[in-house]
Amino acid sequence: MPIHPASTSRRYGIDRREFLRYLATVSAIPTLALRAEDKVSRNPTFKSNPFTLGVASGDPVSDGVVLWTRLVPEPFNNEVFSPTPIETRWEVAEDEGFQSVVQSGTALATPQLGYSVHVEVEGLKPHRWYFYRFHAGKESSPVGRTRTTPEPESMPERLRFAFTSCQHYETGYFNGYPHMQQEDLDLVVHLGDYIYEYAGIDNRVRKHHGGEIVDLNDYRNRYTQYRLDQDLQETHRLFPWLVTWDDHEFDNNCAGIVSEEDGVSPEEFLLRRLNAYQAYYEFMPLRRSSFPQGPDMKLYRSCTYGRLANFQILDTRQYRTDQPNGDHQKPLVGKVFDPQTTMLGREQENWLMSNLLQSTSTWNVLAQQVMMAPLNRGTPEEALYSMDQWPGYEYSRRKLLNFMHTRNIPNPIVLTGDIHTNWVNDLQVEGQSSKSPVVGTEFVGTSMNSGGNGGNKIAEFERAVGQNDFVHWHNTNRGYVSCEVTPETWTSNFRITPVVNTHGSPVETAASFVVEQGQPGAKKA
Repeated sequence: MPIHPASTSRRYGIDRREFLRYLATVSAIPTLALRAEDKVSRNPTFKSNPFTLGVASGDPVSDGVVLWTRLVPEPFNNEVFSPTPIETRWEVAEDEGFQSVVQSGTALATPQLGYSVHVEVEGLKPHRWYFYRFHAGKESSPVGRTRTTPEPESMPERLRFAFTSCQHYETGYFNGYPHMQQEDLDLVVHLGDYIYEYAGIDNRVRKHHGGEIVDLNDYRNRYTQYRLDQDLQETHRLFPWLVTWDDHEFDNNCAGIVSEEDGVSPEEFLLRRLNAYQAYYEFMPLRRSSFPQGPDMKLYRSCTYGRLANFQILDTRQYRTDQPNGDHQKPLVGKVFDPQTTMLGREQENWLMSNLLQSTSTWNVLAQQVMMAPLNRGTPEEALYSMDQWPGYEYSRRKLLNFMHTRNIPNPIVLTGDIHTNWVNDLQVEGQSSKSPVVGTEFVGTSMNSGGNGGNKIAEFERAVGQNDFVHWHNTNRGYVSCEVTPETWTSNFRITPVVNTHGSPVETAASFVVEQGQPGAKKA
């Protein structure tokens, strides 16, 4: 994936000066939004209910949470329907009937941000369920439910959460979400590929609107199409979420400022990323600290659940160097051991190591995207590894695991998505050596529906199970992973939905694995 010189930018239809002016304008959006308060529409009227995309919450802390909604009277019409910001009222209550309102206020839905609303509520009690809603004009949103985290120094008895990834609208229905809604969860974690950027294709279960998405309205419409799915929307309504992206929120197999496609200039690439990142912010319950700055967006952050669990939400796309040795399956040679290659980037890597050193939590969780265990997909005679996953950045992988081992980081757990299959892996500094110490455990969740029904045997993966000693289990069904965490044990239940090509499916627990506190490595329950 070559990087083209900046001097060639005019070849690709984008002038550098025009690009920089546009960049400066979009980066100033937060300032523009704040200055707009002197002209506000306080009693708007709408053609229809503007809360068709529902409500969501996320990034909880012990005294607050982010509340989200977006005003869209006509879901796929991105024209400015109000040139001035719209005053949106919000309420938080201890009961679903709102007899006991504990916080309330107003927020502005601005045209610059597609009339999205992000409210950072403070002053709530720790470890409590709350209900919330929005009002604009005479219209009201659905009632959402959310939960704060325990006090930082407390040790809760348990945490229950589910994680998933990879929901491709065209390849099936999101049949795992209705079952997730029935579980007693404190939190939902989404590990990326929330949308797919591809053009619509005929004769699939469902069809994307339009072609491959590139500009801001394209990305807005794609998120709208996904968020209109009632199973997804309802799961957002019921639980707070922690979200991070992978590649399809922007462009498949992107790496830093490098496109997987030849002939794409850095300016063209970053302009598209600017659009993708703004739309991602507009549709996710994220804090102002994650607001995009032009084509950059700081998404890595922490979420602590008392002293029980410390979630480090990582970004393995934006800061990585180009995939080494080409972007496919290759041997572990050459650039994979180059100290200049990086998966996380220096700043994020230093931040992560610092947070892990300071953590007082029993379980230290890395919520991230691509498989960390070095899975040999070839043969014992000709070992091959994915250059898009952590083995393609073997220097970074070993550096991080060796750090956790030598610094005695308590109970590392890595949560992974991306690969559309389930895996349970022991994590070793040198995965090719059975004598290398086990540092932590990796739970790889399958896709929500990407790839269709699943359940089939994939020869490459069946072979990999037999020749990688660190692999405990593998499965190709769709679904999600439900986790129960206590001070003594971590249990991951692999919940599968046998079909996704029709709406509605039973759910089964295909396997459960336990990690005991102080004993790295998983055991089948």
